[in-house]
Amino acid sequence: MSLAHAILTALNERPSSGLELARRFDRSIGYFWPATHQQIYRELRDLERDGLIVEVADGGGRGGKRTYAILEEGRDELRRWIAAAEDPKHIKDSLMVRVRASSSLGGDLLPEIRRHREIHARQLAEYEAIEKRDFQGALSEIRRRQYLVLQWGLHLQKARLDWADAAIEQLETLSASRGEGPIAQDPMIHDPKGTS
Repeated sequence: MSLAHAILTALNERPSSGLELARRFDRSIGYFWPATHQQIYRELRDLERDGLIVEVADGGGRGGKRTYAILEEGRDELRRWIAAAEDPKHIKDSLMVRVRASSSLGGDLLPEIRRHREIHARQLAEYEAIEKRDFQGALSEIRRRQYLVLQWGLHLQKARLDWADAAIEQLETLSASRGEGPIAQDPMIHDPKGTS
């Protein structure tokens, strides 16, 4: 996936100016494909140059509001991309590497894991508010597909909260028994095949 596909998706839903797209990203698409306003404007220029979108309105003059709409060539690109095979992407998470490093080095990760837990709790609460506001009652096919995206976010935040709660419990137990000896070594650290 690329930012271009995210923008084409948004423009396929409705024509928008760069500022409107940036605001829409902040409220929806950006939850799972974040982009800065500068990146969005740069991508709009590239998509227009490539003949996938067109400017349909201009507020007049330099700095005026430029509104873009998707062309049929842009929809063709979205159709091609939707049908293409794509493997799941690995998630890079520096907290997991820090947890791994602490297994052999020690260190107090409890404050950072608690902080991450609070961030995920806030994000879950935000998703739940969106669910309550936008996805109640009978839903059209379009809204059901949009709801699938929100459900993914809900499941992800719940899983992260579950992990944080379990990690906090285990680290508090280790902290309470810290005087009883060194932290047990992960057998993967001494893997003779060097696969860890």
